Amino acid sequence: MSTVEERYQVAKERYAEIGVDTDKVLERLQNVKISMHCWQGDDVKGFLTPDGELTGGIMSTGNYPGAAHTPDQLRQDVEKAYSLIPGKHKLNLHAIYLDTDETVDLNEIEPRHFEKWVNWAKEQGIGLDFNPTFFSHPMMKDGFTLAHPDKEVRDYWIEHGKRSRRVAEYFGKELGETCYTNFWVPDGFKDNPVDRLSPRRRLMESLDEIFSEEIDEKYNVDTVESKLFGLGAEAYTVGSHEFYMGYGISRGKTILMDAGHFHPTEVISNKISSLSLFSDKLMLHVSRPVRWDSDHVVIMDDELQDIAKEIVRNDLLDRTAIGLDFFDATINRIAAWVVGTRNTQKALLKAMLEPTEQLRDMENKFDFTSRLVYTEDLKDFPYADVWNYFCLKNNVPVGLDWLQDVRDYEAKILAER
Repeated sequence: MSTVEERYQVAKERYAEIGVDTDKVLERLQNVKISMHCWQGDDVKGFLTPDGELTGGIMSTGNYPGAAHTPDQLRQDVEKAYSLIPGKHKLNLHAIYLDTDETVDLNEIEPRHFEKWVNWAKEQGIGLDFNPTFFSHPMMKDGFTLAHPDKEVRDYWIEHGKRSRRVAEYFGKELGETCYTNFWVPDGFKDNPVDRLSPRRRLMESLDEIFSEEIDEKYNVDTVESKLFGLGAEAYTVGSHEFYMGYGISRGKTILMDAGHFHPTEVISNKISSLSLFSDKLMLHVSRPVRWDSDHVVIMDDELQDIAKEIVRNDLLDRTAIGLDFFDATINRIAAWVVGTRNTQKALLKAMLEPTEQLRDMENKFDFTSRLVYTEDLKDFPYADVWNYFCLKNNVPVGLDWLQDVRDYEAKILAER
């Protein structure tokens, strides 16, 4: 028996003392799929245009060597990251990551332009999620897309949205796994607007037109994502939280909450339970804002753990799609993926290792003393030994061992780019 297995047996006994079956917890964790985002691998540039200039409040800083420049390189890097992450997951694609020899604009994309991604996903045994790309394009005019006062501009982006949903439907049918398609638009004003209502009315009508085509939710689930502000839209964002809460609930669309898209003093963990009462499904973009929506790599901070606790304690795992959204070009991009995804899994594991029913019973009896003692003592329980055993079972490196794999890959592959 290895040291990892020995330590797991000790941890198993420790958790059993408070009524937690770690074997069952690991079975549960095995079935959780994280939607890892493709755009960490190339700094959100995509393959629609050679330069991939970022606009629409998107910014990736740093110049660490080894960014992917082709779809094949990106898939190679994603495969490397997956080899260091326990379990089978999903990949979240943006429309600008199409893989085709054709010259295609965003309002012309079709399923065939993503066929190579689907064939690759079948080989990897993973599902795909999707995002139409409403930024980094000349047709994003005056900081607006779907809410632009010019009908020609709106029609361009409406067509892109419609075609994106057909691509997503194709993903769902081909891979046998529901594709979550996320709509986020950066439209807004840098300074105080006179008319806040008209852009929101235009956005509502544009979205209604995009969603007018019925698509079976077995294949595609539409999600809508709010934001408080962005670069160039500091004073007013059309698609605010209130807008999308109203739109999503009234239209039967899934609301996506991004951890960085709210006021710096707000957290999405405190919103999950409320939203779950009014929506059958939820989607999250797990990110880490530092002072603003900076999309830092996810670390094991309080908010990540609170997000996981809210999902697990309220039995929302089957109703919640968990995606990641960060991009850091100052560090090895594969390491960023691995750190962020493994941390999200660790946070879920910690939440699953709680004796939830006991804690809830204490609270319902107003036994706040026991609740405090248990929740504090749980912080010292050996969850890391359970995590290491989970990695061992999944044949991925334990502890810091994966970092050497990344360094070797960097020396052999990334350094040659």
